Amino acid sequence: MPGAGSRPVPTRAEAPARLLDLTRLVSRAGRTPTGVDRVETAYLARFLSDDVPLFGLVRTSLGYLLLDGAGARAVLDSAERGWGRAGPLAHLLRQNDPARAAAETRLRRLALGRALPGRLGALLRRRLPDGTCYVNVGHANLDAHTWKGLGQVPGLRAAVMLHDTIPLDWPDFQRPGTPERFATLFRGVMDTADLVIANSRVTADDITRHAGTNLPEIVVAPLGVARPRAGPPPEGPWTGTPYFVSLGTIEPRKNHTFLLDIWDHLGAGAPHLLIVGTRGWENHETFARLDARPQRVHELNGLSDAQVFGLLAASAGLLFPSRAEGYGLPLVEAAALGVPVLCNDLAVFREIGGDFPIYATIGDHYSWASTVRRLARDADARQDRQGNSSSGRRIPRDPPAWDDHFALVLPRL
Repeated sequence: MPGAGSRPVPTRAEAPARLLDLTRLVSRAGRTPTGVDRVETAYLARFLSDDVPLFGLVRTSLGYLLLDGAGARAVLDSAERGWGRAGPLAHLLRQNDPARAAAETRLRRLALGRALPGRLGALLRRRLPDGTCYVNVGHANLDAHTWKGLGQVPGLRAAVMLHDTIPLDWPDFQRPGTPERFATLFRGVMDTADLVIANSRVTADDITRHAGTNLPEIVVAPLGVARPRAGPPPEGPWTGTPYFVSLGTIEPRKNHTFLLDIWDHLGAGAPHLLIVGTRGWENHETFARLDARPQRVHELNGLSDAQVFGLLAASAGLLFPSRAEGYGLPLVEAAALGVPVLCNDLAVFREIGGDFPIYATIGDHYSWASTVRRLARDADARQDRQGNSSSGRRIPRDPPAWDDHFALVLPRL
């Protein structure tokens, strides 16, 4: 791992082994996967399918676990099927997250080695071949202890994906302490990583702006998206009528308050609005408005991916008024289903969405309200003609493929 300064792109032979950080995926055991979780899962699945030996690194409540390929495969299998039950050690430590405790219990049994923070370097030197490539795509476990331990592996190369710089650009929308923690993470990556993977050109530009002259090699690789598989959608008052969907954690940056304002303006004749996502942070006003159960607005969470895609596929459109994004996965998923998208006019949305979405700034309430009315009328007319609200849609767009993403990334590892 080199020191400070901008580095040229070298010519490299394939690394003798890969060390994929799985801390985020394990820490989120039992929760609905986020976009970042899906990226880490995609990397794990791809690395397991390659011929290059794979190791996994997990930071737990008791220190580090090093997994071999079989242990890494167990992470992938358990993420899909469940982790079992927590062991007695979890109860002694008073862990109050049963799913995570169960995950750590299972991985302790499977681990190739364990280490306290100060002994990580010795463990990695003993078990990893020189020149191993460390890959972290989860924004987790990137602290000084980890970097120090990794630095003790001769010839180790580190590649880190940064999904956005939103905590630096929008600190007022973060949990207390998040901007400071992210700033520390960001400086560590800039000082120590050999390669930064950016999910969009906009993200790469943001990284460059914040890094100044202390900039590693950057590769822009749009995220792959599995083609959405829609299942039967949950039924409710919206069934059989035009409705709109908003996807994502209910937190200030996602701007749900804006949608509630639009629905207040639309009044009693408004279509149904389905807000699909868990409640986040620093959003008390929005939560209070949702608790008041505004007319024709419904809050849904705990749905499977198939249910979410089923709702999206039958909707009149996806609404995406987010103030900032590093990528915008719901937009890509909606386009893959041929579902209309009305979104804020962000540069990253234009980069990944092209001419598919309808763009309107969040300062233009009139355009949003009038477009919602028009899309609802279009959906209603389609349903009257064909009895299927998803008929007569725009031609679906093929989502970016993971093979294309890895074709850009793997030669740089």
